[in-house]
Amino acid sequence: MSPKQSSNEPIGTLLDSITLPKDLRKLDPSQLEAVSDDLRKKIIEFVSEYGGHFGASLGVVELTVALHYVYNTPKDQIVWDVGHQAYGHKILTGRKDQFHSNRKYQGLSGFPKRSESEYDAFGVGHSSTSISAALGMATARDLSGSDEQVVAVIGDGALTGGMAFEALNHAGASKSDMLVILNDNNMSIDPNVGALKEYLAEITTSKTYNKFRDELYEALGHFKKAGEGMRKFASRLEGAVVAATTPGALFRSFGFRYYGPVDGHDVDGLRRHLEDLKEVRGPKLLHIVTVKGKGFAPAEREQTKWHASSSPFDKITGKALKAKCSGVSPKFQDVFGEAIVQLAEKDDRIVGITPAMPSGSSLLPMMEAFPNRAFDVGIAEQHAVTFGAGLATQGKKAFVAIYSTFLQRGYDQLVHDVAIQKLPVVFCIDRAGLVGADGPTHHGLYDLAYLRAIPNMIVSAPRSEQDLRDMMFTASTYEKEAWAIRYPRGTGPGEPIEQGFKPMEIGKGVTLRKGEELAVLTLGPIASYAEEALNRAEESDIYATHVDMRFVKPLDTELLDEIAATHHTVITVEDGTVVGGFGSAVAEYYADKERRPIVKRIGVEDRIVEHGTQRELHDELSMGPEGIYATLLESVKEPIRLP
Repeated sequence: MSPKQSSNEPIGTLLDSITLPKDLRKLDPSQLEAVSDDLRKKIIEFVSEYGGHFGASLGVVELTVALHYVYNTPKDQIVWDVGHQAYGHKILTGRKDQFHSNRKYQGLSGFPKRSESEYDAFGVGHSSTSISAALGMATARDLSGSDEQVVAVIGDGALTGGMAFEALNHAGASKSDMLVILNDNNMSIDPNVGALKEYLAEITTSKTYNKFRDELYEALGHFKKAGEGMRKFASRLEGAVVAATTPGALFRSFGFRYYGPVDGHDVDGLRRHLEDLKEVRGPKLLHIVTVKGKGFAPAEREQTKWHASSSPFDKITGKALKAKCSGVSPKFQDVFGEAIVQLAEKDDRIVGITPAMPSGSSLLPMMEAFPNRAFDVGIAEQHAVTFGAGLATQGKKAFVAIYSTFLQRGYDQLVHDVAIQKLPVVFCIDRAGLVGADGPTHHGLYDLAYLRAIPNMIVSAPRSEQDLRDMMFTASTYEKEAWAIRYPRGTGPGEPIEQGFKPMEIGKGVTLRKGEELAVLTLGPIASYAEEALNRAEESDIYATHVDMRFVKPLDTELLDEIAATHHTVITVEDGTVVGGFGSAVAEYYADKERRPIVKRIGVEDRIVEHGTQRELHDELSMGPEGIYATLLESVKEPIRLP
């Protein structure tokens, strides 16, 4: 290691001197607080100008500095869970000068990403995976006979996920040498819920316990200065008392040594704890207590609001620098939030469920209006699905509000607990399709493909805000099977919303315009792209039919037969994977027909799609107006009708 730098170096220059963790490790421990201050300022500066996740990374600044100071990264492996804690980690690991491109098209990912940096030990965009991944790394190390350290940092509510407890159970039994750091900030995106939250909070906020613990440790310190026999007695007594009076009782039952709770904003204290724990073999857990949004007063006061920011703001006051435009269409999630309250007012059977996303999925209005009928179950998607199924067995109408990418975790429950039993649970699937800056871990591309494969399941997608309301209303009265309603992130076309609701005929599409020879079949709000392309096509005397299909399951086969009789080419457009999706459903139907048109499918091709704005990604994949227009032109050149 190079000679230590002077601790008299002015604040503001230390972070400038750090490109990689090896530079950080040249500093004296007394300088780490200054580095932490600089790093926090840098995160605030970046996000205030460019947007991105915010509160979680501010809360782990001191931990990030201490980890990279103590551990020999990238040889030593650090797994961040959830991934939006990792902004400080990215800045310290060679990406400081590129961080302005964070979450931008072809820029840095907003989450750890193995292909982006050797310091990103594991890709994390969802949650609760770190302990499993770290145990796999530790086991591989043991099998290979190498000596790297493995650390899992689990926070922002990720410990409420059942997968984390499955991993704790295995890791404790395996006795592999690994460290789990529990970043306890009592938050995910919204406040944490459940018995585990209460359990941790009871210990970390108890003045009586903390005073007793400090006095006990002081007394035991005197014993440890005595002879060997007294030291052993003191150690056994300490272990017994800790097990009886701290959350260590829970984690010790899993086979972990428990340490804490400790102040997660004391960088030197964290450094010393981590250095000590490097010498302790086997599975161990360090419980740190942090404040989400630490160091930025508005974020500390309103932690849910400042989980992330999509627009520039003043880095001192937090005030938005761009005024919100008036007259903007409502987001689909907010249309859902208003509609479910109105439906619940008329039908006391209706209950709402969300896995840790009450604000993101807009279930908060129902939680405020009907607190006994709306449930945040934590980061527990499998439980959310089966909880809804249980409610349905007793005559309740469960609406599960969930992101498309997160519903993937509940697929087994969709099949076994809902579909096989023909239970009429309603799944309101937000963030369907390409979501934008959050990238591949959050794109909701596969729901159409995996849902249409499940029996006893209606699958639909509203084109407009009113369609969403009417689908929800119709689903609330439908008792024969489950119903999935999928809609994208962001706003709809801005069409007027009517008072009240009206029933929708299940499995029936709507013809938006009539044309000749070519037919464009769309699903959901991507219809607006098709309309733009068709308007342009008509300037070249190309007149195509446009149908909003609304349902993937059941398909409007009567309408498909009419189209096949009068059109030589059908173009399907969907905001989802073309493999097994809406276009595949149409092609499969026509494949069995004697008279069938050519089917051209527009959607997400069979590859991982990176991050960018929704429009940038749609254009890249030829799903935007230009791509649809090009397909229209191509289709009129040499029309061929298959026999």
